[in-house]
Amino acid sequence: MTAATTAATTAVTTAAEGPAARAALHTRVLDWYSGHARVLPWRDPACSPWGVLVSEVMLQQTPVARVLPQWRAWLERWPTPADLAAEPPGEAVRMWDRLGYPRRALRLHAAAVAIRDEHGGQVPADHAALLALPGVGAYTAAAVASFAFGRRHAVVDTNVRRVHARAVTGDAEPAASLTAAEHRLAVDLLPDDEATAARWAVAVMELGALVCTARAPRCDECPLLDRCAWVLAGRPPHTGPARRGQKWAGTDRQVRGRLLAVLRGSPDPVTAADLAACWDDAAQRARCLDGLVADGLVEPLDDGRFRLPHA
Repeated sequence: MTAATTAATTAVTTAAEGPAARAALHTRVLDWYSGHARVLPWRDPACSPWGVLVSEVMLQQTPVARVLPQWRAWLERWPTPADLAAEPPGEAVRMWDRLGYPRRALRLHAAAVAIRDEHGGQVPADHAALLALPGVGAYTAAAVASFAFGRRHAVVDTNVRRVHARAVTGDAEPAASLTAAEHRLAVDLLPDDEATAARWAVAVMELGALVCTARAPRCDECPLLDRCAWVLAGRPPHTGPARRGQKWAGTDRQVRGRLLAVLRGSPDPVTAADLAACWDDAAQRARCLDGLVADGLVEPLDDGRFRLPHA
């Protein structure tokens, strides 16, 4: 075993298991966050839990810069869940514009209806109640409980997983998908105090987003540089399967986006000819349109026209 490997193993053990080491880890990251956190509207203490929920759904697989204007427009139009629930789901899809993965808009609408009908119009603070909302998964429930209500939960997104992988377990990248071991580590690293745990959750996420990035991490700016297991091990390269970027041009995702753009751009139902004008390949276009109908994003009418979902 090399000296670097021994040092890395020691760092993993102390960071994950030693109370003093965990406390030092918390202090480093929380102090860094105090001086480097981005000013984002959903982090404002005055932001409603609904605003936090909307932000978390929008931010899934979408950069902050693209989300900011859409989030502001969404909250201006629908400042409460009841405001959104009163509109047809197609309006949520229309308002989603080009954020991508538009089924998220339908999930937010369904969650808004449930919040109105089952929770008196107020986003629930309880993690189990959040998890029971339509379209709200484990990550989103934990994030809203933590960020909106200051509860103690392990909030584990890609950025958090990358910080944990490098700083604690000594890996260049986390596994392709969240493992049980990663979740246990995230829980073990939570500060005991509820308010501190909630701040820790967002601080680690911010560190991964701004410093411990997937490509070209800025290690010299990291508050954990001298105790990072990956750095102590000599920054070994990722040995798992290569991460492949998603292509866009010519894919069904692009075609679906084109079809939805036509529907979003018209206040009235559109014809098959209107849709045909946006993509030449008839077979691919038909396949993608069928998929949008199956996903509930497009509603076919008896007269052969199509519209965004109305009910």
